[in-house]
Amino acid sequence: MGFFDLSDRYASLDAKKDPLVEIDAVVPWEEFRPTLERVWRKPDAERKSRAGRKPMDAVLMFKTLVLSALYNLSDDQIEYQVRDRLSFMRFLGLGLEDRVPDAKTVWLYREALAQAGMGEALFKQFDGYLARQGYIARGGQILDASIVPVPRNHNTRDENKAIKNGEVPEDWADKPAKRSQKDVDARWTRKHGKSYYGYR
Repeated sequence: MGFFDLSDRYASLDAKKDPLVEIDAVVPWEEFRPTLERVWRKPDAERKSRAGRKPMDAVLMFKTLVLSALYNLSDDQIEYQVRDRLSFMRFLGLGLEDRVPDAKTVWLYREALAQAGMGEALFKQFDGYLARQGYIARGGQILDASIVPVPRNHNTRDENKAIKNGEVPEDWADKPAKRSQKDVDARWTRKHGKSYYGYR
């Protein structure tokens, strides 16, 4: 694929109003860098060696999490979609020859932000930049259709009603063993005509 072929592909994406181009233009990503690098990179004094593969750029990793959140993608799916979609690669500043963050790296990065207590604050800051430009971040239309099954709950109708209202059923409070075996976040869903109980 030549340079002009790729340029033509990007031009056709622009003609379709790629929303990622607009997001990329209004968010000053480099303002996130100092905070992100404190979490993502060990200080030089703590590093055992400079050998090995260079870590992924901290801003690129945060933008990967933004894509994952915008399009509701699992770590495996974000790796696949970044490899597959030119719009995602361009948003991340990657060329066809560049290394793509793998699912494990995305998971580690998300965990590092969570452990540092910074994930929510950084996403609020991101949303703030968009809001000041008159944008609202809404989830996209790519769906990660993989379903993670969990053991089925056999609840009464009253228990299910309480769970759907965000409450803990009355008789569960004095039965911690029973409560610990119940997954109240999973839901029934259908895929290819079959019913599954679990998570999308």
